[in-house]
Amino acid sequence: MMRKLLLACLSLWFFSSHAQDTFTVNGVKDERPGLHAFINATLHVDYQTTIENAVLVIQKGEVVASGKGVKVPKGAIVHNLDGKHIYPSFIELSSNIGIPKADRNGSSGPQLGPVKDGAYNANDAIKAYFKAHEAFEANDSDADKMRKAGFGVVLTHNQDGLVRGTGTVVSLHNGPENEIILKESASQHFSFEKGSSTQDNPSSLMGAIALIKQTYLDAQWYKNQNEMVDISLDAFNKNSIYPQFFDADGDKLYVLRADRLGDEFGVQYIIKGNGDEYQRLEEIKATNAQLILPVNYPEAYDVEDPFDALNVSLEEMKHWEMAPENLKLLTENGITYSITSDGLKDASKLPAMLSQSVELGLAEEQALKALTYNPAQFIKMGDKLGALTTGKYANFIITDGSPVRKDTKIYENWVQGNPYKFHDYTLPELAGNYKLTVGSEDYQMEVKGESGKEKFKIVVNDSTSYDVASEISKQLISLSFTDESKDEAGKIRLSGWLKKEGLSGNARMPDGSWAKWSATLEDEDTSVDAEEKEEKEDESKASEMGSLIFPFVAHGNSKKPLEETILIKNATVWTNEAEGILESTDVLLENGKIAKIGKNITSSGAREIDGTGKHLTPGIIDEHSHIAISRGVNEGSEAVTAEVNIEDVVDSEDINIYRQLSGGVVASQLLHGSANPIGGRSAIVKLKWGYSPEEMKISWADKFIKFALGENVKQSNWGERNTVRFPQTRMGVEQVFEDAFTRAREYEEEWEAYNSLSKRDKVNATAPRKDLELETLVEILNSDRFISCHSYVQSEINMLMKVAERYGFRINTFTHILEGYKLADKMKEHGVGGSTFSDWWAYKFEVNDAIPYNAALMHGEGVVTAINSDDAEMGRRLNQEAGKTMKYGGVPVEEALKMVTLNPAKLLHLEDRMGSIKVGKDADVVLWSHEPLSIYAKAEKTIIEGAVFFDRDNQIEKLDAIQAERARLVAKMQGEKSNGKSTQKAKPKSQIIYHCETEIQNYSSLK
Repeated sequence: MMRKLLLACLSLWFFSSHAQDTFTVNGVKDERPGLHAFINATLHVDYQTTIENAVLVIQKGEVVASGKGVKVPKGAIVHNLDGKHIYPSFIELSSNIGIPKADRNGSSGPQLGPVKDGAYNANDAIKAYFKAHEAFEANDSDADKMRKAGFGVVLTHNQDGLVRGTGTVVSLHNGPENEIILKESASQHFSFEKGSSTQDNPSSLMGAIALIKQTYLDAQWYKNQNEMVDISLDAFNKNSIYPQFFDADGDKLYVLRADRLGDEFGVQYIIKGNGDEYQRLEEIKATNAQLILPVNYPEAYDVEDPFDALNVSLEEMKHWEMAPENLKLLTENGITYSITSDGLKDASKLPAMLSQSVELGLAEEQALKALTYNPAQFIKMGDKLGALTTGKYANFIITDGSPVRKDTKIYENWVQGNPYKFHDYTLPELAGNYKLTVGSEDYQMEVKGESGKEKFKIVVNDSTSYDVASEISKQLISLSFTDESKDEAGKIRLSGWLKKEGLSGNARMPDGSWAKWSATLEDEDTSVDAEEKEEKEDESKASEMGSLIFPFVAHGNSKKPLEETILIKNATVWTNEAEGILESTDVLLENGKIAKIGKNITSSGAREIDGTGKHLTPGIIDEHSHIAISRGVNEGSEAVTAEVNIEDVVDSEDINIYRQLSGGVVASQLLHGSANPIGGRSAIVKLKWGYSPEEMKISWADKFIKFALGENVKQSNWGERNTVRFPQTRMGVEQVFEDAFTRAREYEEEWEAYNSLSKRDKVNATAPRKDLELETLVEILNSDRFISCHSYVQSEINMLMKVAERYGFRINTFTHILEGYKLADKMKEHGVGGSTFSDWWAYKFEVNDAIPYNAALMHGEGVVTAINSDDAEMGRRLNQEAGKTMKYGGVPVEEALKMVTLNPAKLLHLEDRMGSIKVGKDADVVLWSHEPLSIYAKAEKTIIEGAVFFDRDNQIEKLDAIQAERARLVAKMQGEKSNGKSTQKAKPKSQIIYHCETEIQNYSSLK
């Protein structure tokens, strides 16, 4: 016995040390080959190949042979796995195991530059120099948690910064680091989170995207220059040979943003998603990206209290229900993905989560593929990982069933031929209901718990039971209990054996006599075949699922609105053209255009809408809006941020899109805020509710940018700590413009000089560094991009017009422009338009001179004048805001309507296709219940390019449907709670409604 024990100890020592050839051995070196044979197993060679009664042979951490009929080598340690399964161990691609947590080093106040010493990048969030394999420190405690969940290998990397450096592939074997690092540099990593950097820039999502773009451009330039050393850029270029991973933390739109960024530079990222990709399947599929998907499905909400239920949005409720379907839907759409445990509080919850997906129709083979084969391919290690064929690492788990089912037990996880044991598979599984016979007495005995932790109980009836003391040692079992139903109660003691056919042995009765006993496992309900029953349960669960809506929020539609042929009959048509207002007129919308205007129009197959007593106008266009923007409207970290672009952060899921459609708005210019003199580029979109961000953008529109003047840009209202960033005075604001355009002219000249070189001369010359900020300013100088400038005070408005004239261009629009009435003649002479509020004033010092006659006075001087919102709420009633110009200044009714339709179209250079009802223009129209500028007017139908995006006629039906869906989901969540499943507390969530003056929005990475 002692000899066997010694051999076992030596064997275990060898498993953890056999490859340490470079280490000194303390004692006698063990030369045994680590040869093991696993027999009688159900062997899952890979995700799609299963062999019954198979043999797996491993030696020195690798698979030697696998399959049926494989001969057991002489001298191999044999493991009989009768009734057990062997699967390849899982591979985790989103991990930071063994990577030290980054510290936040920097000042608590404004920090304009980097704090990292050395020849590194100008921004601390660019950490391409980080090498995971150099920083890695083995942590067996964390590794053990992953091993217990079935993982054998992880790709670990620094989860800090926008560009995070390289990842390293690490074995979860508890060995020395020079053995367990399987691939030093396997990947390069990116994210939208700047992480531990305390540098001000970037302070917004669009700023983060712009910085990554600039880094790509700088890295391309860096290859061919010899002017400077940048360790970050050098590493960035070297790391480009590896698979590129992008952690798109946020929601499904972040996946699209990451892919769009990669497309711009010819890079196909492997993208870590968020588990809600099913909500934008069509767009996600079009990326052709391979995904890494979490399975941290949300728990049901505790909605017993009806007021608590009000704190849970329809989106949250539906995502709780549909999140487990994500993998199945992606599989059906041919999207390749791997599964990560990242996001789970405990990796051991992985099987329970996957079990939910399997119950909803995900094939087990697909789940296994996403845990083994796919991740191995993603990191280009398919030759060593992901299957159990000859030459691959001996990474496998021993289970009692499928590891993607919640009740499956992982007995052992072998990593590179090293065993990690969690349960003893030689012990039988006893859980179940038994008929216990002791002598002539029968009892019902219930056994619960896993092997080695069983709890025995005698069940009398539904309300009465008593515990049975138990002790199990290998194949021996001892039980004892008191039969309380007997008059002369005494302890019955059982001693026996564990056998395949059940439990049996001898009993010592209370009176001292002996009897035979046996316990036979009772058959479960066999009235329906078990597999058939399970299938029916799965089908039942699937049938209870709600449907997708677009977008995935309340008021989303089951289908995206599509262009129709629509004939509006007998309406009062406000054309905004020379024809003026046409009574009792028909308008035909066809192929997304206005096809005909007149009387008695007919069109076969057209959808007819009765316009009798109603008014048809062009759709409202909001020249100045901040809705539908993700994670920050201001990149105010620097005085000039012309590199950032609202187009990168359009949020198609914002409920304010739908709300503004209900007010007749068909298009908006989404503007950067007013935190700095030169802000970001704008996005001009049509409010196509349910469509993707790219589909909302008006592709043919001219390009615009936001400038700003006044208190905001000099940080006078930002608090005492913000006194570092230039400018701090209105004089300084002018110098920012002068400096920016001077630099832009020099930049343009530098490029012109380079481009004028012959091909031969270019070979010996270095191309100038491409600068996104200066590229944008050059566009302004050349009238390829146009300025919409936040403005209040007359003196500054004059100043910026003069700056523009000195540099040979014109300001396109002064927005806000509450002192426009003071210099409307100069605005007319300069050629600039004004987009203003109807009656906002006195909300800060620099608007004290605002008057409600401003719009009328500018209009009277011939300035193209528009009324804008700058506010999500006001955006729903711009028709009424325009109507106020009739009261304040007597603007004619048709001219007042133009201030929210044709005039903003002119200011945004859209008037050739929008802003009036004219044959050939886009079918962007609104049908109103009353005269459009009346306070009683309601937008009944808002139509964009011939598709009805808002229809008041079906609002009651839509609200009823929302109510019914919420009620269904509340009942389903209550059922979860009543069935004993854990729930989460309902917490209200608020939405940030952006304005020009919304303070810098530090996104989540800065928390």
